[in-house]
Amino acid sequence: MRTLALFFVVGAAVAQAPTFYQPVGTMSQLMVDIIYPASDAIFYVERAPPKTERDWNALRGTALALAESRNLLMMDSRARDRGDWMKDAKLLVDVGAAAFKAARAKDLAAILALNDDLNTACVTCHQQYRANYRRRTPTP
Repeated sequence: MRTLALFFVVGAAVAQAPTFYQPVGTMSQLMVDIIYPASDAIFYVERAPPKTERDWNALRGTALALAESRNLLMMDSRARDRGDWMKDAKLLVDVGAAAFKAARAKDLAAILALNDDLNTACVTCHQQYRANYRRRTPTP
């Protein structure tokens, strides 16, 4: 019985423990300023393929930002739920991590091969969590 009581006291203390994360931007700002540009760099890499070491470094950094954005999406203040939201965020990190690895290897074909997976990660989440996604208002 004492162990059970101690478990509840410790659990309550952990639940009330201060968070060390401090969101700066809104979900919309995170998408517009970090995730969209990073995903576009992967989606449209063929338009201006990396040629120099500097180009590859920039693409590698962009892919890393995409992969790490999952952690930003999973913060308590941003996470919509602990189920599908977390699974959808994992799709994003998987693609970002694969793009990061491909950019480190300077493997353009591998980056191009990620387009379908990246599209799936974006669409899957947006269909469920973004209001009016792909619904257009009829024009009179």
